[in-house]
Amino acid sequence: MNKHFISKLVTGLLFICVTLQAAQAQTQTKASVPYPLSRVTLVTHSSPGGGSDVFLRDLARHLGPIMGVNFVVENITGGSGAKAMAFVAKAKPDGSVFYATTPTYIQTSLLSKPEATYESLEPVAIVFQDPEVIFTRMEAPWKSVTELLEYARKNPGKSRWGAANPASLERIALERLARKAGVKVPIVPHEGGADMMINVLNGTLDIGVGEVQELQGQLQAGKIRLLATLSDKRLQLLPELPTVKEQGVDLVVRKFRGLAGPKGIPPELTKALEAGLAKAMENPAYKASYTKNDLIPALMGRQDAGNFTHDFVIELTQSMRELGVIK
Repeated sequence: MNKHFISKLVTGLLFICVTLQAAQAQTQTKASVPYPLSRVTLVTHSSPGGGSDVFLRDLARHLGPIMGVNFVVENITGGSGAKAMAFVAKAKPDGSVFYATTPTYIQTSLLSKPEATYESLEPVAIVFQDPEVIFTRMEAPWKSVTELLEYARKNPGKSRWGAANPASLERIALERLARKAGVKVPIVPHEGGADMMINVLNGTLDIGVGEVQELQGQLQAGKIRLLATLSDKRLQLLPELPTVKEQGVDLVVRKFRGLAGPKGIPPELTKALEAGLAKAMENPAYKASYTKNDLIPALMGRQDAGNFTHDFVIELTQSMRELGVIK
């Protein structure tokens, strides 16, 4: 082979190596909270467009540049979170896979016997509190929860309410609402918020329950009407929206959004993740986004997230026993 050609080939390869190293160094320099992995998968049991899916995609868009990571959202639906939990539980504990936690993954564990439960995963962060709201189609005759409940009482067997996921906090919230209000209404579960929304819009369901962030598109289009928030007080961006409690039913629902991973992730990785989350939540662009969706910052690191989850399990177990859902 020609020596001149070999010399040019070697020079070219050296140039490529130097360029790649420079690019990698530049990426690390740009990342204000560097992370040792360039790609991380964020798993959700939610279908595309559902609350957890929206939460992860918005988080990834703002957290990625801060940590120098390409965050990829993967939707693993089915079994009300059972399939997603099993997938994450089997993943290597190297910080490359995290799961979007909501009360659903705890409820699924309590209501059934999935391959992996909430105990198979380790909470690494709580990020937000996520208020729930009750909504209906714009053409519906009821304009408040009070009117909705009155209709249900006067028309037994005709009302149908919807919630995403059979084991979701939303479904339990509606079961509690019906019981406290003294009405008998079937609660129809769905695998995701998008499916439920279709049935609310076409009149199959009287109401649905979900988070403000996943309802934004339909709200802006004027296709749905909010009837109440299930939070303990009115929402900052929707001060005209009354709570369910204000409308005569003593019911408050607390929902969270966080991250968990397979057990055994090195502490330095979860500390880096926590630092990245803290920096992202102070970013003006991200703050404007999550504030618009009425998400309430509640950042907790690994230890506090574990303690919070433990307390939440106790509280939820008690509520489910009161409803007769579990013994």
